[in-house]
Amino acid sequence: MNHTLPAAATHRFSPGDPTPTSNDGHGRFSKASAAAVLVCWLLVVFDGYDLIVYGTVQSSLISETGWGLTKATAGTVGSMAFLGMMIGAIFAGRMADSWGRRRTILGCAIVFSVFTVLCAFAPSAAIFGVLRLLAGIGLGGLVPSANALVAELVPTKWRSIVATLMMSGVPIGGSIAALVGIQLIPAFGWQSMFLVAVLALVVVVPLGLKYLPETLAPVGATDSAKGKAEKAARRFGAAKEPSGFSLLLRAPYLGISMLFAVATIATLFAWYGLGTWLPNLMQLAGYNLGSALTFALALNLGAVAGSVITAWAGTRFGPIPTAIAAAAVAAVALVVLVSGPPVSVVYLMLVLAGVGTHGTQCLIIAAVASHYPAHLRGTALGWALGTGRIGAVAAPQVGGLLLAAGLGVNSNFLAFAGAAAVAAVLLTAVGINLKSKIPTSPSSPTTGASNV
Repeated sequence: MNHTLPAAATHRFSPGDPTPTSNDGHGRFSKASAAAVLVCWLLVVFDGYDLIVYGTVQSSLISETGWGLTKATAGTVGSMAFLGMMIGAIFAGRMADSWGRRRTILGCAIVFSVFTVLCAFAPSAAIFGVLRLLAGIGLGGLVPSANALVAELVPTKWRSIVATLMMSGVPIGGSIAALVGIQLIPAFGWQSMFLVAVLALVVVVPLGLKYLPETLAPVGATDSAKGKAEKAARRFGAAKEPSGFSLLLRAPYLGISMLFAVATIATLFAWYGLGTWLPNLMQLAGYNLGSALTFALALNLGAVAGSVITAWAGTRFGPIPTAIAAAAVAAVALVVLVSGPPVSVVYLMLVLAGVGTHGTQCLIIAAVASHYPAHLRGTALGWALGTGRIGAVAAPQVGGLLLAAGLGVNSNFLAFAGAAAVAAVLLTAVGINLKSKIPTSPSSPTTGASNV
């Protein structure tokens, strides 16, 4: 295989050059672009692994470390990575503009890998939490930068499918965390779960150095070239101008922007709450560690399936109607768990919860991208996903507080079910709003602007 990137992908900006992408009108998808997409997907898989790994070791941290962790403080520690993700996501666009996509992706990958590995050697809960925060900064900056790079390399006709496959990397990484945990934790202890991140550092990062192209102007480029790079970055959501946010938060966009934001908060509360607490909840319900981790595997495999199923259904029926159905399915599945069903039903409900929660997140992204004009699309995505991290930060903490208050395992399932139901209601309001208005035309920034 020829590992040399095509000129469009390897060429750095010179004055007057167009944005270098492989999104030509002929829909060609070169081997070099495919290799770059694969590397980005592998990094997203490690991103997903790192997000779920804390849930697999949480009970071990409480019972084996001697750190004095309670369920409430364990929830606080679990929130640290998501707090770091918020910080990383906020600065990802500016980093990508200053350093370029390639440098930002690789820099974020190195940051989350190094600090995840260091978690294995943490001497106290406080240091462990700080390391998770720092790892989260890398995680938060990686995914939007990788998605932006992929969007610039993939032909238009492949973009939707590849975006779905990129999103599938998160639950696939979570599934790997559950599978690896079943074997590693009993044999080598919880620390071994964090040492797995060495693979990202010694395998995937070198692949990135070899295969990832740079698609933005490097520091020191001319103003003309930087201007074109910034336009490309805004197009794909890597850079967010303050003026863009100010437009979202006033008429005619304020109402719909708030609905999308709160719906994303609720969805991520349910998804990351389950990802953080499920193994521990199932152990508290009487299952051993191996069984508890297989339940986490079912949740994440459901999320992988949800990425594909909801992508198909969203294309056929529309992202908002499909998102409403997905969120409702997740809410019902989690309520069923409260009734103490047979084990086979528990597995099925967790698969459906994974389909519903992660699928809803994917569909919200598609809906936001479809219902804002081109000049606000990237800013709107940043707004929805950035504010949505509030739910990811709050979920581990709330789950721990409910358990610490003696409300039991079912209180968590009801809280996450309630969040999914709230998301369904809010998305119904979005659907009613958009159905009664003229859809925004991506080719005409002003069309429908007063109707959203």
